[in-house]
Amino acid sequence: MSTASLPSTAAEPTVPKNVRWVLLGVMLAMLLSMLDNMVVSTAMPTIVGDLGGLDHISWVVTAYTLITAVTTPVWGKFGDLFGRKPMYLASIAVFIAGSALCGAAQSMGELIAFRVVQGIGAGGIGAGAFALIGALVPPRERGKYQGMTASVMAIGTIGGPLLGGFVTGHFDWRWAFYINLPIGLVALVWLASKLHVPTKRIKAKIDWAGITLLTLSISAIVLAATWAGSTYAWGSWQILCLGVVAIAGLALFILVEKRVSEPLLPLSVFTGHRNYPLAMALTLAGGVVMFGAGLYLPLFQQSVQGASATNSGLLMLPMMIPVVIVSTIAGKVMSATGKYKIFPVLGTVFLTAGLGLLATMDAGTSFTLTGLYMVLVGIGLGFTMQMAGTIAQNSVSLRDMGAAMSSSNLFRTLGGSLGVAVFGSLFTRAVQADVPAGREVDPSALPAGAKDAYLTAVTSGTSHIFLTAAIVCALAFAAALFVVEVPLKKAGPPTPVEAPKNTAAATAN
Repeated sequence: MSTASLPSTAAEPTVPKNVRWVLLGVMLAMLLSMLDNMVVSTAMPTIVGDLGGLDHISWVVTAYTLITAVTTPVWGKFGDLFGRKPMYLASIAVFIAGSALCGAAQSMGELIAFRVVQGIGAGGIGAGAFALIGALVPPRERGKYQGMTASVMAIGTIGGPLLGGFVTGHFDWRWAFYINLPIGLVALVWLASKLHVPTKRIKAKIDWAGITLLTLSISAIVLAATWAGSTYAWGSWQILCLGVVAIAGLALFILVEKRVSEPLLPLSVFTGHRNYPLAMALTLAGGVVMFGAGLYLPLFQQSVQGASATNSGLLMLPMMIPVVIVSTIAGKVMSATGKYKIFPVLGTVFLTAGLGLLATMDAGTSFTLTGLYMVLVGIGLGFTMQMAGTIAQNSVSLRDMGAAMSSSNLFRTLGGSLGVAVFGSLFTRAVQADVPAGREVDPSALPAGAKDAYLTAVTSGTSHIFLTAAIVCALAFAAALFVVEVPLKKAGPPTPVEAPKNTAAATAN
């Protein structure tokens, strides 16, 4: 197939009359998972102060994002095979259970283990949300709803620090997790009654070999990124073994996916049109920025700039408000014109510039200047994140929408996992010589000399983090330049420029 071709489908998506109300429920579930990670990021200094384990701080986020990445394609494929509604409701229920367990954790080890349960549910929430949008909304209209999803991500990232700061300042940190219970129950009941998606169960064997190999490979990649340079040297046998496991696992995974009748990740979605792998590169970069900035900007603002937990949440607004505004405008422009390539190109330029400037911050940087840098990052995220999803959806058939969108969410969460892992390694290496393991992240509790050393180490660590993120976004800019702009239809499935022959009809589940 030529690089300008797109897959076609014989079945058009069924759009319920109450699609807007249904998608509001989907957005609420997405908000649930997005809000949680940002709340926890802001509350982490307090959690560490209570449970100890400063050297494990990145694992509270890494465990969540790692298992989310691992389970995302599994949920997506199960949705294709057994129906998107039951799988989506199940993922919300698992997330609620994980939240209740996290709130009851009595040690850092328990918290990390229960975050794994949360991550399993989050994998299904993310995979199901984008697949449902792809199934219910015509291609030309997806820009509006992708704008909604980008806005939900931004609201979650805005509301997370604000809610996390409020909970930390006025209640016990455990409410950072318990707050998920009422929100999750509302989303669960709403979607159980309102969501009606035509379902056609498919009799097929589950790709257990693919699931096992992908889980092994992703785990090895993230563990190597987490431990290299901090826990173990880059050339140590532990890191080298993880690298071998990752490469061998991915090679075997590709061989298995070529042979099974219902692959976990159909390789055709990556080879059918060049826009899909390019969209995945953009999604990966967005995940790195979203998770990295969300975790380490509040830490820098609290530790170096002296903001309180509540105020650090407010200080995230300059980055998040532009995401909502820009993604909404971009979505409307795309729906009106059918054009979208310019947005990820502009977005990656803004991201690279904003992150590069954030890398220059030090103890003398004002809140105002930091806010201006964050505005650039917010504009970049608004242009990039939603359009990456639209490009991916417009590059696959409806039959593979669940697997393709779960792959998209996999790359987003994998980007977050790798970002947090690598950033955590950079940060830990910068501060471990100045702060004993398990010590609370509170510079005011340190002697004068140790405090100055600690602030210098935090500044150095965050500078390396943002510079690394800027390099990733510069590479994403190169990917955006190669996107092929294919016109979007106002209704029905995408119109192929060069349709493949003998394309099987898609199911509508």
